[in-house]
Amino acid sequence: MHDRATIAMIGHPQRQSLAGRGVDTTSIHPIDRHVGQQLRIIRIHSNLSQTELGKLVNLSYQQIQKYESGKNRMSASVLYEIANCLNVPVSRFYDGLPQMGSEPVNSGLPEIDERIAYLATSEGRRFVEEILRLPPRLRTRAFALIQVLTVDAA
Repeated sequence: MHDRATIAMIGHPQRQSLAGRGVDTTSIHPIDRHVGQQLRIIRIHSNLSQTELGKLVNLSYQQIQKYESGKNRMSASVLYEIANCLNVPVSRFYDGLPQMGSEPVNSGLPEIDERIAYLATSEGRRFVEEILRLPPRLRTRAFALIQVLTVDAA
């Protein structure tokens, strides 16, 4: 006799886990991560929450979260819809990636991804906003102080 969870899974195969269907959920392709981070940056720059963007393209906020993390890949049609809602060209999501044939896709992306991910956080945005409020001379001094602090921390 099957329990209710098993019956629910059999009745709704889309609810089965990705791992159960042979999909490796532990590795996210660097380009999927990059495109997702670009989505997050553009969405935040547009002053939209994940829920608001989801409503505009008929998706849940959870799906937007998965796209932004790179856990789920965006289809061409979803990427096109999102780009239209955010009023950017589709190519904007690929900005910063190396050109084909110039270098391997994986080289340099982790460092770039880390920077993009930080700037997409509320702390990163507040940091940049506060720095930009400083006059240029103080901004230069703040940068020099940060360089000293990073050397001391290493």
